[in-house]
Order: sequence, then C-alpha cells, then structure tokens
Amino acid sequence: MDITAPIYTDANAAREHLEAIHWPNGPQCPHCGNCDETRITKMQGKSTRPGVYNCNECRKPFSVTVGTVFERSHIPLNKWVLASHLMAASKKGMSAHQLHRMLGVTYKTAWFMAHRIREAMKEDVKSAGPIGGAGKTVEADETYIGQRETPRKPSAARQGRPYLKTGGGSQKRIVVGLVERGGKARMFHLNDANAATVREVLVRNVDRSSTLYTDSSRLYTKTGEEYAKHRTTNHAKGEYARREGDVVVHSNTIESVFSVFKRGMVGVYQHCGEAHLHRYLAEFDFRYNRRTALKITDADRATDLLRMARDKRLTYRRIGEAGHA
Repeated sequence: MDITAPIYTDANAAREHLEAIHWPNGPQCPHCGNCDETRITKMQGKSTRPGVYNCNECRKPFSVTVGTVFERSHIPLNKWVLASHLMAASKKGMSAHQLHRMLGVTYKTAWFMAHRIREAMKEDVKSAGPIGGAGKTVEADETYIGQRETPRKPSAARQGRPYLKTGGGSQKRIVVGLVERGGKARMFHLNDANAATVREVLVRNVDRSSTLYTDSSRLYTKTGEEYAKHRTTNHAKGEYARREGDVVVHSNTIESVFSVFKRGMVGVYQHCGEAHLHRYLAEFDFRYNRRTALKITDADRATDLLRMARDKRLTYRRIGEAGHA
C-alpha cells in the first residue's frame, strides 16, 4: 500500500478507481439497469459534480456511489477508499478512534464510516450457499465474550435455584462459529445457545454431506447425526486432537478463528454494543475468508470490499448511537 497514491488523496482519482471496479464495461444505471452507453449522458457544467451521469431510459441522474454504502455521504470519496483499505488490511481491526485520527474526521463520523464499511463486508449467506460438502470437513464451536446488556432470565429448569443476575458464563454474549477446513468461516451472535438454536445455525449453513467436528458438548449430539459423519474430542478430559487413520479429529481451526476475533475485540475495539456485535462478526469473517494463506493480498481484499459495497445501504438512524467502539 502506498498511502500517497492518488486514490487515497484525491476524490476524483478515488471515484475513477471505484468506477473501474463497479463499471468495468462502462457506466450502468443503478435505477433501471441500463448499460447502453449511447443512452447514458455524462453531465457537465460548473454546477454539476464530477462523475454524474444521466440515464436517458429512466431519466434519472446517478453516480458510481448510488446504491452503495457511500451514497449521499459528504465525506470525500478518497477518505472512504483509504478507510476501506485500512479496515480490510488490519488483521484485528481498526478502531473508530484510529480512523478519526488518521483520516482527519470527527470520531462520530469515523464510527459511522466503520459501521458502513462493516455492512459492505457482510456476506449474503443465501446467495453464497452452505459451506462444506461431500468429502469436506466443517468444525463448529461456541464461545462467550463480553457482558450481556440485557441479563438472561433463568430457564424453567432453574426456577427456585440460585441465579446470578450479573457475571458468570450465563451472562456472556454467545457466538457460534463454523469453519470449513481450508475454506470459509461464519460466526453468528445468538441470544441463547441450546440444541435447537445451534441446530438452526448448522442446518442453514453447513451442507449435510459434510463431516462435522465438534467438542463433546451436548449442543451438537443430535444434530451431528444429520451429517455424513460427526466426530468429537473431549476437552474435559484434556483431549484436543485425536488421530483416526489419515485424519486428525479436532476443532482447533475454529478456536483459532475465535482467538483472532477476541484479540481484536479486546485489544482494538475494547467495547462493542451488543446490538452491533453481528457487524463485528461480519468484519472478522470477511478478513478470514480472504486471508493471506489463500493467496489474497491486502490490495485484493480492499478491492473486494469496495466491490461488495454495492446494493447495501446503512443509515445513521438504523445504526443508532449505542455501542461506539
């Protein structure tokens, strides 16, 4: 990364960079889909912003930012491109305070930018389809982080028994993680972790023909029977890996995904509003799924992020002011 490159210092160069990513074959109207250059006019004049076009089919003006997370932003586009690269390249994330200092914008603006960029990082699970498949291995596990903002009520089974309103694992935020060995990871924030909620995450996101590796938690016992194979390791007895013929049974891959996530949340972000946790999970998923081990560079990752910014919008009203990090 050359921080002095024009795309990071000049708004017009940044816009042209974005146009090359989104319109490799020329302008396309985001309103009606028209891509006939003879029916698109580039608007010019002293009162017209650079990069504005007019569609002669639907008669609406547009620019490359329409229909993206950058739409209607007063922040120079070069600062958006730089912020996107910084967040895509920083393995454990980049706080809004750091963006605020580096970009020369207010903290509130940097916080809003970071959440819009996380929205762009979000994977469309439905179109991407499940992970795993025949002959592939998927690891699943759950982890607990931070303190719940709304204490969980005791279940019927705990009625009449001591119940801690604060502290303890029962009052932590729950994250369930899935990772295909050599492939993608997906993490989800759940309000409760039980056999039913964990099963829903698994069957919606993991191909049933996969081999499933977990620890010996009862959360996976019944659901594991729905997969081609289900192998477990008993952490309670100090077993973290076991060789079975040519394969090694373990869930250390998902543990390493959780490790990077927790280091980022504790060391970089320090605090995260529970309502926004799913966006931070999307951010760490995005970087893991485009990690260096897959021969993806920081520049590739940043370009992919800018490409994914299309067809996504996130307004300040939707985000709210809770959970600054």
